[in-house]
Amino acid sequence: MSQLEEIRNDSATALERKPPLWQRLLPWLITAACFVYLYGRLDRAVQAEDSELLPYLTEIFARVNWWQWLALMVPYSTFFFVIDSLVVWRVINWFNAKLSYTEIIPIRASAYILSLVNEQVSKGAIALYLNRRDGVPGWEVGSSMLFIMFCEYYYLLTWATVGVMLQWDRFPRTFHLIPWIALASAAFFALFHLFFSGRIGSEIALRDRPIFRSFRLAKVWHYCTIILLRSPMMLGAAVVYTLVLRLFGVATTFGEMLAYLPVIFFGAATPGPMRSVAILLWVVLFPERPAEMTTFGFVQHNFFIFFNAGIGLLFLRRATRELLAKAR
Repeated sequence: MSQLEEIRNDSATALERKPPLWQRLLPWLITAACFVYLYGRLDRAVQAEDSELLPYLTEIFARVNWWQWLALMVPYSTFFFVIDSLVVWRVINWFNAKLSYTEIIPIRASAYILSLVNEQVSKGAIALYLNRRDGVPGWEVGSSMLFIMFCEYYYLLTWATVGVMLQWDRFPRTFHLIPWIALASAAFFALFHLFFSGRIGSEIALRDRPIFRSFRLAKVWHYCTIILLRSPMMLGAAVVYTLVLRLFGVATTFGEMLAYLPVIFFGAATPGPMRSVAILLWVVLFPERPAEMTTFGFVQHNFFIFFNAGIGLLFLRRATRELLAKAR
């Protein structure tokens, strides 16, 4: 059997495997619950203005200068893609294979298409692609993708802590838990790294599984490097989102946005269509402007994922061509 036929057979087998019903329904149930909550908040706001929902939302859209909005969002989304690809390239070269940055770009871009459903699924697609194109063991690439997700948690938590500490008095008490969560997470990381580096629990078989290979190889500076590489994205996002929010008629400060965004981005990573959890969080954080924040959240997050998917479509043909060339 040719290698190309094996790829097709493996793809067909993967499509036949269906997750349990509850896993397929859960994202939709979360989305439904979010939109029920949002509808309730919007309905109260509309009644207070003695208006109707559709005209009320239409007026918000009409007030936005969409050319200025595009002038901010397109460069930011492109910048995100460049940095995100850099992170994937760096990790793959540390733990899996020596590839150039230009080789990683079409792989990362194509995976964005799957981000329409779930960002974590797209990282799994990168593992499958590198396994088929370059022969890198799938579990080892999967371990690197898991490493990236692990670092992303600490990256978001680090910036959330910085933002809350800078704007301590401006945030609800719930946000004051973030530094304590960061402290507990730092303690967990210390034990986690000691375990996978073999300094404690070396006799436990769990650490030797292929899916944890990158964690066995990683040093502390690897984790710190990924956080530093991603940090320009957070700073850029705080600036861009602060300016864009003003186009929707809502004023906030850079410091406040720096604290809000990591939490929002956690919500954006929740599986489900239309990034409903992230939209909900905007309304929770700006309760006095539910209509503006619903509109803002819906436009921001869905433009971002569709723009990235568009980048993926631009590189899809090249990625497919390279995969088939390796398979022959």
